[in-house]
Amino acid sequence: MKRLFDILLAILFLLIASLPMLLVVVSVSLTSKGPVLYWSDRVGKDNVLFRMPKFRTMKVDTPVIATHLMKNPEIFVSSIGHFLRRTSIDELPQVFSILKGDMSFVGPRPALNNQDDLIALRKEKKVDVLVPGITGWAQVNGRDYLSINEKVELDVEYLQRKSFWFDLKILWITFLKVIKRDSVSH
Repeated sequence: MKRLFDILLAILFLLIASLPMLLVVVSVSLTSKGPVLYWSDRVGKDNVLFRMPKFRTMKVDTPVIATHLMKNPEIFVSSIGHFLRRTSIDELPQVFSILKGDMSFVGPRPALNNQDDLIALRKEKKVDVLVPGITGWAQVNGRDYLSINEKVELDVEYLQRKSFWFDLKILWITFLKVIKRDSVSH
């Protein structure tokens, strides 16, 4: 049922968001050099790697590490990148990863392939059996302000409470947090 819900919601989302996404494509193209999409190698279900698209918010010469590990990430953000990140619009292309089956709307955020500590802890706690999501229980409970241990504990709680209604609750909270721009540190 979750997969069917993801596919139907993704199709509806694309119908509604295709014009705004086209505007983002034009804006990114006009404000910085490089491709419009950034493809990030991520760790998916059962620790299988997949490529996740995002609208590019960073300059093309940015080091490939998690933003929270950079000393001064602001110097790498493109002029439109601040807006795209603050509003989470940069995440919109991930709907294609949902249609492909690499992601779901709700699940743990997929780790970067070089976040060894997060990957190991998720495997230890058996959270790696979940399909990663655009949003998740950790995202609505602190997002960028949580330690890796706190994120994984919330991922474990999601695994234990997982249900259609819990996913709807997380989607609703995500919507409210995006509107309020809550818990986004960069």
